[in-house]
Amino acid sequence: MRFETGQTTVGSAGTAVQLNASASTMVKELQVKALAGNSGVVYVGGSTVSASTGWELSAGQTFTLTYQGETINANTFWVDAASSNDKVSWSMLVNG
Repeated sequence: MRFETGQTTVGSAGTAVQLNASASTMVKELQVKALAGNSGVVYVGGSTVSASTGWELSAGQTFTLTYQGETINANTFWVDAASSNDKVSWSMLVNG
């Protein structure tokens, strides 16, 4: 196992952005935090994430997803935002 971290910016509100584009990175646990300086809420989900389908995070809130005994591709996770240029920080516990 190894630990990866990063930040992702949603440049245009309403346009989903991948957290990690690697198809070969297999994730055991994901944590996403909406940065404290964000203007609006961010949404966590799959490639079709939006304000109506995503897990909503206000500034400073965190979302954690743990897979018990399994893993999922890192490129599965996307974020969108209500305000352009809002950001999330993320960490992934991955195989490898």
